This record gives sequence, structure tokens and C-alpha cells, in this order.
Amino acid sequence: MNQKTLTKADLAHFTGSEQWYRHGLARNVLYTEGAQYVAEHGGAYWLIDEIAFGQAESAVAAEEFQVWRLVVNTDQTATLTCDDGNDRVVFTKQIEYTDFPLPEIRFYFTNSIILLPSEY
Repeated sequence: MNQKTLTKADLAHFTGSEQWYRHGLARNVLYTEGAQYVAEHGGAYWLIDEIAFGQAESAVAAEEFQVWRLVVNTDQTATLTCDDGNDRVVFTKQIEYTDFPLPEIRFYFTNSIILLPSEY
């Protein structure tokens, strides 16, 4: 098993993206170098999947700009939410277990691209 080495300080280094990654199943979804880094170093390809597959929900797809937030609880459960950028939640999912290394992370989704807020 790979050790998760993701820290909050790592994320500050991503302020743009020169390379895009295409989601393996949701082929219309791209993600940035920062999102790839989180997936690889945080063991969170599942989180990229959740955001990509979440686009199939009509309430989610109706939002041109989305803020995805994962909050990890001390018991290793988590809540994943999507809002419209104005704190109006359009999607919520309870995660029964996660070993994601950070207590919280946010992604933006716009123009079919998943990115870190610092890459926007």
C-alpha cells in the first residue's frame, strides 16, 4: 500500500496548470496537475471519480460553477458536498470510511475541468 504524503502546504504550489488529465471513464471531464497530485499523493482517485460521476446528477450538472468540499471527521467518515459557489448545496454524499490525509479539501469544477481553488 502506498503511503499518503499529501500535506496542505503541498497544495499551495499549484497556481496554474500546464498539463491536463482526462478522466478514464467520464471522458468529457479533465483535471489539472493539482488535482492529479491530490489523487496520487492523497490516495484520492476515488474523489476525482466522485466529482466526475457527480456530473450525472441533474442538480449538479445545472451548475456552471461548482465548489466540491470533502470534510473528514475524526472517526474517518466524511461528507462530500457540492455547492453553486454561493453556499447553496446541490449535492451531498456521506462517505462511510476514508483514509484521506487532510481534514478538508476543496475543488472547483467549471468548463468540465476539476481544479484546485489556487489553480482557478
